[in-house]
Amino acid sequence: MPTSSAISQARTRLGHQVMADLFDRVCVPIASRATVGAWYQQWRVMAIDGTVGDVQDTDVNAAEFGHHSPGKPNQSAYPQVRIVSLVECGTHASVAAEFDAIKISERALTERLSYAFTDDMIVLADRGFYSYDLFTTAAANGAQLLWRISDNLDLPVLQLYPDGSFRSELLPAKMKAAAKTARTPKNVDAHRIPVRVIEYMVTNRGQTQTIRLITTLLNYSEAQAESLAALYQQRWEQELVFDEVKTHQLNATRLLRSRTPDLVKQEIWALLITHYATHVFITEAADEIGADPDRYSFTKTINIIRSQVSNQAAFSPLTT
Repeated sequence: MPTSSAISQARTRLGHQVMADLFDRVCVPIASRATVGAWYQQWRVMAIDGTVGDVQDTDVNAAEFGHHSPGKPNQSAYPQVRIVSLVECGTHASVAAEFDAIKISERALTERLSYAFTDDMIVLADRGFYSYDLFTTAAANGAQLLWRISDNLDLPVLQLYPDGSFRSELLPAKMKAAAKTARTPKNVDAHRIPVRVIEYMVTNRGQTQTIRLITTLLNYSEAQAESLAALYQQRWEQELVFDEVKTHQLNATRLLRSRTPDLVKQEIWALLITHYATHVFITEAADEIGADPDRYSFTKTINIIRSQVSNQAAFSPLTT
C-alpha cells in the first residue's frame, strides 16, 4: 500500500495542468434531447454561480489564495479559493470552471469562462453577476441570457408587451448618464443592447420581494414572461451542485487537503471531474427509462460507485 507521502509526491510530479486539460476534454454537456428537464425550447438550460472553498493554512497557500478580509478581526480562519462554474441545470454537469484567489471577483472569473457560452444555451445568473460589460461578453458567442438584476438599475420602458414584460435597453453607466443631458455621445447607438424585462413578486419566509430579470429573448410571443419566470428557478440547481461537491465529496470539515497551490488546483479539478462522472452515470440511468435525473440521489449514487471500487490502491499506473 502506498504511504501518504508517496501519494503526495506522485501528485506533485503529476501537477495540476493535466487535470485541467482532462476536464476541458471530457466535461462537456451531456443532456440528450430526450433528457427530462434539461431544455427550454431549443436551448440547453445552463447556470453560472460561484462559491468559496477553504484550503490548508500553509504559508504558500495563504500567499497564493489569500484570506477573506485580510488583516481584519473577521479574517477567515483559512486561506480561501473562489470558484465559478457553468453547470447544465438538467444534469448538474459542470462543463466549465475557473478559480483563483479570494480577491478575484465572480464577475472576473465569469468573463474568463464566457468562451463556453454557446448558441445552443440559455444561461441563467443571479443579480451579483450583472454588469454591462459582462452581459455584453456573455452574449458575444450567441448564447441566450436570462439574468436577474438589482431593483435600482435604471431601465427605460420602451414598449409594453401583452405578457407583462417590456422592451428596454442597456447602456454603459457613463454613457447612460451623458445621454440624459445635452452631451449625448455620438456613438451611443452602437452601445445600445436591446433586452426584455420581466418583473414578478414572490413571497419568501413571509416577506414579499420583487424579482427583476433581463433576457436576450426579445420575442414575447415565443418566450412568454411566465415561462421565463418559472425557468429562472432552475438557477438553484447550481447551488445544489456546490452542495454535492462540498458536503458529499469532501470530508466533514469541507477543507481541501492539499498544502501547496499546485495541488489545491489539482484537487479542485479532480473533484469537478469526479462529480461530472457521477452525473453521467445518473443521467444515463434516467434517460434509459425517461425519468428526470433530479429524481436520483447524488449521495446514494456516489456511495454505490465507491462500493464498487473495492481496493483503490491495489494497482499503479503502467510505466512506459
